[in-house]
Amino acid sequence: MRQDADPGLFGPRSVTWQLHSDPVMWIAGVRALWLQALHPVAVRGVMINSGFREDPWGRLMRTANFVGTLSYGTTEAAEAAGARVRRIHRLLGVDDPELLLWVHCAETDSYISVARRSGIPLTDAAADRYVDEHRTSARLVGLDPDAVPASTAGLAAYFEAVRPGLAAGPDARTVADFLRRPPVKPALVPAREVIWRRVAALAYDTLPPYAHALYGRPVPPPETVTRRLVATAGLLRRVPARLRWRLPPRHILRAVDRLGPEARPDPYAHPAPYSPSDPAAILEEPRRQYGIDGGGSTRWGTPD
Repeated sequence: MRQDADPGLFGPRSVTWQLHSDPVMWIAGVRALWLQALHPVAVRGVMINSGFREDPWGRLMRTANFVGTLSYGTTEAAEAAGARVRRIHRLLGVDDPELLLWVHCAETDSYISVARRSGIPLTDAAADRYVDEHRTSARLVGLDPDAVPASTAGLAAYFEAVRPGLAAGPDARTVADFLRRPPVKPALVPAREVIWRRVAALAYDTLPPYAHALYGRPVPPPETVTRRLVATAGLLRRVPARLRWRLPPRHILRAVDRLGPEARPDPYAHPAPYSPSDPAAILEEPRRQYGIDGGGSTRWGTPD
């Protein structure tokens, strides 16, 4: 690896570097939107102050680009992206730490939950390390890192405390309608019906039981959802990584070009890029079965 190159905020030895390269993270991102919409004040701010209604796809892509920049960009690029987001939050009046914390925790929980249920053998130590790493992301959006959960246990405690204030009000249902049937050009309607609706439905099904109850829909059998997620993730992972990473904005390819081929992320690599003595090694041996605890948070698929 090129020693003089900037590894960015996380670097190739981080859990974030490995995990965010997997295509199942797109499903996790949609799950986060379903979950985030259940905070009445947070979703109201989105509906009033963002371009969600006028340019929903643009907003989604800008969010994905922001996550990619933080994960794989240079330190300078990540800090600049964070400064832009904080400035926009201030201008729109959506910089309330309580709301920012909800958005952050919903994203972090979604990434870990979907990754584990999809078959990525993430250890407990690596999951905790991932949550701790993303206190850096929290800082970039305007949060005090010391006020952000630093472990999966802290994340679970946060959701337990905030749940009484969640609801599926009119704004949440507007977001739900969009996620089920987003506006597209006529030529893309078949793709929406065949691909997007299935992805959105699967992301919804991976929500915790309390979220299903708030949306007023039956809770699907957890084992069935996990099998569907594993199968879908398997199909996505059959697309060669170099081909997937060529899609704009190409954050991963640029990071590998910057740091050298050893920086190539792979959530299934073992033991590289972690040494066998690393107590927070990201992976254990892949499992044939995936644990179900029924809680719907970060414990799905926890290795024994």
